[in-house]
Amino acid sequence: MAKRILVVEDNDLNRKLFCDVLRANGFEVEPLADGARALDTARQLSPDLIIMDIQLPHVSGVELIEQAKRDLHLQAIPVLAVTAYAAKGDEEKIRAAGAAGYLAKPVSIMPFMNAVRELLPD
Repeated sequence: MAKRILVVEDNDLNRKLFCDVLRANGFEVEPLADGARALDTARQLSPDLIIMDIQLPHVSGVELIEQAKRDLHLQAIPVLAVTAYAAKGDEEKIRAAGAAGYLAKPVSIMPFMNAVRELLPD
């Protein structure tokens, strides 16, 4: 059975790219542009991985990761954080919030898929 990945990304091109690459690699993908719906959607889907953009409108991806890690239904789901605004100390802050992986945009396909596979062993 294919592993299910929730992709929370407000940028249409990035969301499409992530989803297309993941589907081409055999994953079942649920795209989501609205960060405000991310946790409810994750509770409904029980994905194997959440890919979380950090810079979302109306809500911070870091806040969402922190909330997910406090939620009994979501805390075991690994989160791969992706962000275009990689400043010094950001990776540490994002990992401290509970992200299992971190990638700075622009994201190249091979490092992206390596990070996904690292968080979703067979």
